[in-house]
Amino acid sequence: MEPVLDARRHALLEAMGVDVWVRRDAVAVADVSVAPVADAVPARAPASSGDAATALAALAREVAACTACALAETRTQTVFGAGAAEARCLVIGEAPGAEEDRRGEPFVGRAGQLLNAMLAAIGLARDSVYIANILKCRPPNNRDPQPAEVVACSSFLRRQIALVAPRVILAVGRVAAQNLLGVDTPIGRMRGQDYVYADSGIPVVVTYHPAYLLRSPGEKRKAWVDLQRAKRVLDAAGDA
Repeated sequence: MEPVLDARRHALLEAMGVDVWVRRDAVAVADVSVAPVADAVPARAPASSGDAATALAALAREVAACTACALAETRTQTVFGAGAAEARCLVIGEAPGAEEDRRGEPFVGRAGQLLNAMLAAIGLARDSVYIANILKCRPPNNRDPQPAEVVACSSFLRRQIALVAPRVILAVGRVAAQNLLGVDTPIGRMRGQDYVYADSGIPVVVTYHPAYLLRSPGEKRKAWVDLQRAKRVLDAAGDA
Protein backbone atom coordinates (compact mmCIF):
# COMPACT_ATOMS: atom_id res chain seq x y z
CA MET A 1 0.00 0.00 0.00
CA GLU A 2 1.37 3.42 -0.93
CA PRO A 3 2.27 5.45 2.19
CA VAL A 4 0.46 8.71 2.79
CA LEU A 5 2.75 11.73 2.43
CA ASP A 6 3.02 13.93 5.48
CA ALA A 7 1.79 17.51 5.24
CA ARG A 8 5.23 19.11 4.98
CA ARG A 9 6.49 16.73 2.28
CA HIS A 10 3.26 17.22 0.34
CA ALA A 11 3.65 21.00 0.48
CA LEU A 12 7.29 20.86 -0.59
CA LEU A 13 6.50 18.67 -3.58
CA GLU A 14 3.79 21.11 -4.58
CA ALA A 15 6.38 23.90 -4.35
CA MET A 16 8.54 21.92 -6.77
CA GLY A 17 5.57 21.65 -9.09
CA VAL A 18 5.22 17.87 -8.69
CA ASP A 19 1.61 16.65 -8.72
CA VAL A 20 0.90 14.50 -5.68
CA TRP A 21 -2.01 12.07 -5.68
CA VAL A 22 -3.44 10.70 -2.45
CA ARG A 23 -6.17 8.16 -1.73
CA ARG A 24 -9.60 9.53 -0.85
CA ASP A 25 -9.28 8.07 2.61
CA ALA A 26 -5.93 9.74 3.20
CA VAL A 27 -5.57 12.25 5.98
CA ALA A 28 -6.30 15.77 4.77
CA VAL A 29 -3.23 17.86 4.14
CA ALA A 30 -2.89 20.87 6.41
CA ASP A 31 -2.09 24.36 5.22
CA VAL A 32 1.70 24.28 5.53
CA SER A 33 4.01 27.10 4.46
CA VAL A 34 6.95 25.88 2.39
CA ALA A 35 9.33 28.75 3.04
CA PRO A 36 10.68 27.79 6.50
CA VAL A 37 13.06 24.82 6.30
CA ALA A 38 14.80 25.24 9.64
CA ASP A 39 13.38 21.95 10.90
CA ALA A 40 15.04 19.99 8.10
CA VAL A 41 18.25 18.12 8.80
CA PRO A 42 20.67 20.60 10.42
CA ALA A 43 24.30 21.03 9.48
CA ARG A 44 26.72 18.83 11.36
CA ALA A 45 29.09 20.56 13.75
CA PRO A 46 32.71 20.62 12.59
CA ALA A 47 34.85 17.84 14.03
CA SER A 48 37.19 20.44 15.49
CA SER A 49 37.47 24.21 15.64
CA GLY A 50 39.80 24.37 12.64
CA ASP A 51 39.98 21.79 9.85
CA ALA A 52 37.52 21.97 6.96
CA ALA A 53 35.99 25.40 7.59
CA THR A 54 39.39 27.05 8.00
CA ALA A 55 40.82 25.28 4.96
CA LEU A 56 37.80 26.22 2.83
CA ALA A 57 38.12 29.86 3.88
CA ALA A 58 41.78 29.84 2.86
CA LEU A 59 40.91 28.23 -0.47
CA ALA A 60 38.20 30.86 -1.04
CA ARG A 61 40.80 33.60 -0.63
CA GLU A 62 43.01 31.82 -3.16
CA VAL A 63 40.12 31.63 -5.61
CA ALA A 64 39.33 35.33 -5.12
CA ALA A 65 42.87 36.21 -6.26
CA CYS A 66 42.83 33.83 -9.25
CA THR A 67 43.62 35.25 -12.71
CA ALA A 68 44.22 31.93 -14.45
CA CYS A 69 41.66 32.58 -17.20
CA ALA A 70 40.02 35.54 -18.93
CA LEU A 71 36.92 35.37 -16.72
CA ALA A 72 38.90 37.26 -14.09
CA GLU A 73 38.61 40.33 -16.33
CA THR A 74 34.80 40.30 -16.54
CA ARG A 75 33.64 39.03 -13.14
CA THR A 76 32.29 41.27 -10.41
CA GLN A 77 33.59 38.81 -7.82
CA THR A 78 34.29 35.13 -7.50
CA VAL A 79 31.57 32.77 -6.28
CA PHE A 80 33.42 30.14 -4.28
CA GLY A 81 30.67 28.19 -2.55
CA ALA A 82 28.46 28.25 0.51
CA GLY A 83 27.12 25.96 3.17
CA ALA A 84 28.23 23.51 5.83
CA ALA A 85 31.95 22.80 5.73
CA GLU A 86 31.42 19.11 6.48
CA ALA A 87 28.13 18.60 4.66
CA ARG A 88 26.86 15.13 3.90
CA CYS A 89 25.52 16.36 0.54
CA LEU A 90 27.49 18.50 -1.92
CA VAL A 91 25.50 20.17 -4.70
CA ILE A 92 27.49 21.11 -7.80
CA GLY A 93 26.13 23.34 -10.54
CA GLU A 94 27.52 24.87 -13.68
CA ALA A 95 28.65 28.45 -13.07
CA PRO A 96 27.48 31.67 -11.42
CA GLY A 97 24.80 33.72 -13.13
CA ALA A 98 24.32 37.47 -13.04
CA GLU A 99 22.75 37.56 -9.58
CA GLU A 100 25.33 35.17 -8.16
CA ASP A 101 28.08 37.34 -9.63
CA ARG A 102 26.60 40.36 -7.85
CA ARG A 103 26.05 38.67 -4.51
CA GLY A 104 28.97 36.25 -4.39
CA GLU A 105 26.77 33.29 -3.45
CA PRO A 106 25.75 30.30 -5.58
CA PHE A 107 22.15 29.50 -6.49
CA VAL A 108 20.24 32.61 -5.57
CA GLY A 109 17.11 33.95 -7.24
CA ARG A 110 14.31 31.74 -8.57
CA ALA A 111 16.59 28.79 -9.37
CA GLY A 112 18.00 28.97 -5.86
CA GLN A 113 14.51 29.01 -4.34
CA LEU A 114 13.58 25.91 -6.30
CA LEU A 115 16.82 24.21 -5.26
CA ASN A 116 15.96 24.98 -1.63
CA ALA A 117 12.55 23.33 -2.08
CA MET A 118 14.12 20.32 -3.81
CA LEU A 119 16.57 19.81 -0.95
CA ALA A 120 13.92 20.34 1.71
CA ALA A 121 11.73 17.71 0.05
CA ILE A 122 14.31 15.09 1.07
CA GLY A 123 14.85 16.61 4.51
CA LEU A 124 17.87 18.81 3.86
CA ALA A 125 18.02 22.48 4.79
CA ARG A 126 20.08 24.67 2.48
CA ASP A 127 22.57 25.46 5.22
CA SER A 128 23.09 21.75 5.94
CA VAL A 129 24.55 21.08 2.46
CA TYR A 130 27.48 22.62 0.61
CA ILE A 131 26.82 24.27 -2.76
CA ALA A 132 29.48 24.99 -5.37
CA ASN A 133 29.90 25.29 -9.14
CA ILE A 134 32.24 23.93 -11.79
CA LEU A 135 33.35 27.53 -12.47
CA LYS A 136 33.93 30.13 -9.77
CA CYS A 137 33.42 33.11 -12.11
CA ARG A 138 30.46 34.02 -14.28
CA PRO A 139 30.89 33.42 -18.03
CA PRO A 140 29.75 36.46 -20.07
CA ASN A 141 26.08 36.26 -21.03
CA ASN A 142 25.81 33.01 -19.08
CA ARG A 143 27.34 31.02 -21.94
CA ASP A 144 28.58 27.46 -21.37
CA PRO A 145 31.99 27.16 -19.72
CA GLN A 146 34.88 26.80 -22.13
CA PRO A 147 37.28 23.84 -21.70
CA ALA A 148 40.19 26.08 -20.67
CA GLU A 149 38.02 27.73 -18.01
CA VAL A 150 36.98 24.35 -16.61
CA VAL A 151 40.62 23.28 -16.45
CA ALA A 152 41.60 26.52 -14.69
CA CYS A 153 38.97 25.89 -11.98
CA SER A 154 39.32 22.13 -11.73
CA SER A 155 41.93 22.05 -8.98
CA PHE A 156 39.81 24.37 -6.83
CA LEU A 157 36.79 22.09 -7.19
CA ARG A 158 38.84 18.97 -6.44
CA ARG A 159 40.12 20.57 -3.25
CA GLN A 160 36.61 21.68 -2.26
CA ILE A 161 35.31 18.15 -2.66
CA ALA A 162 38.21 16.70 -0.67
CA LEU A 163 37.70 19.19 2.17
CA VAL A 164 33.92 18.79 2.41
CA ALA A 165 34.18 14.98 1.98
CA PRO A 166 30.43 14.54 1.33
CA ARG A 167 28.55 11.23 1.38
CA VAL A 168 26.92 12.09 -1.95
CA ILE A 169 27.39 14.64 -4.73
CA LEU A 170 24.26 15.95 -6.46
CA ALA A 171 25.28 17.17 -9.91
CA VAL A 172 22.60 19.52 -11.24
CA GLY A 173 22.51 20.10 -14.97
CA ARG A 174 24.22 18.72 -18.06
CA VAL A 175 27.28 20.96 -17.91
CA ALA A 176 27.98 20.19 -14.26
CA ALA A 177 27.48 16.45 -14.65
CA GLN A 178 29.52 16.09 -17.83
CA ASN A 179 32.46 18.14 -16.58
CA LEU A 180 32.45 16.57 -13.13
CA LEU A 181 32.46 13.04 -14.53
CA GLY A 182 34.48 13.69 -17.70
CA VAL A 183 31.84 12.34 -20.09
CA ASP A 184 29.73 13.71 -22.93
CA THR A 185 26.66 11.53 -22.28
CA PRO A 186 23.33 13.39 -22.59
CA ILE A 187 21.86 14.14 -19.19
CA GLY A 188 18.73 12.15 -19.94
CA ARG A 189 20.90 9.03 -20.15
CA MET A 190 23.01 9.96 -17.12
CA ARG A 191 20.02 10.12 -14.80
CA GLY A 192 19.49 6.97 -12.77
CA GLN A 193 23.00 5.64 -13.44
CA ASP A 194 25.63 4.81 -10.82
CA TYR A 195 28.60 7.16 -10.87
CA VAL A 196 31.43 7.97 -8.49
CA TYR A 197 33.63 11.04 -8.49
CA ALA A 198 37.14 10.26 -9.78
CA ASP A 199 38.83 7.76 -7.45
CA SER A 200 37.18 9.14 -4.30
CA GLY A 201 34.40 6.56 -4.13
CA ILE A 202 31.88 9.37 -3.51
CA PRO A 203 28.59 8.53 -5.27
CA VAL A 204 27.33 11.08 -7.80
CA VAL A 205 23.62 11.48 -8.51
CA VAL A 206 22.76 13.40 -11.68
CA THR A 207 19.60 15.48 -12.06
CA TYR A 208 18.29 18.48 -13.95
CA HIS A 209 19.31 22.04 -13.15
CA PRO A 210 16.66 24.05 -11.28
CA ALA A 211 16.76 26.73 -14.00
CA TYR A 212 15.88 24.07 -16.57
CA LEU A 213 13.06 22.81 -14.38
CA LEU A 214 11.63 26.34 -14.20
CA ARG A 215 11.55 26.37 -18.01
CA SER A 216 10.35 22.75 -18.29
CA PRO A 217 8.09 22.07 -15.29
CA GLY A 218 6.98 18.77 -16.79
CA GLU A 219 10.41 17.34 -15.92
CA LYS A 220 10.06 18.03 -12.19
CA ARG A 221 8.68 14.56 -11.51
CA LYS A 222 11.86 13.06 -12.96
CA ALA A 223 13.92 15.34 -10.72
CA TRP A 224 11.94 14.06 -7.72
CA VAL A 225 12.97 10.51 -8.64
CA ASP A 226 16.60 11.65 -8.72
CA LEU A 227 16.27 13.33 -5.33
CA GLN A 228 14.85 10.16 -3.85
CA ARG A 229 17.88 8.33 -5.24
CA ALA A 230 20.20 10.80 -3.48
CA LYS A 231 18.22 10.34 -0.26
CA ARG A 232 18.66 6.57 -0.45
CA VAL A 233 22.43 7.03 -0.81
CA LEU A 234 22.48 9.26 2.27
CA ASP A 235 20.31 6.84 4.23
CA ALA A 236 22.61 3.97 3.31
CA ALA A 237 25.65 6.00 4.43
CA GLY A 238 24.07 6.69 7.81
CA ASP A 239 26.09 9.00 10.07
CA ALA A 240 29.40 7.44 9.16
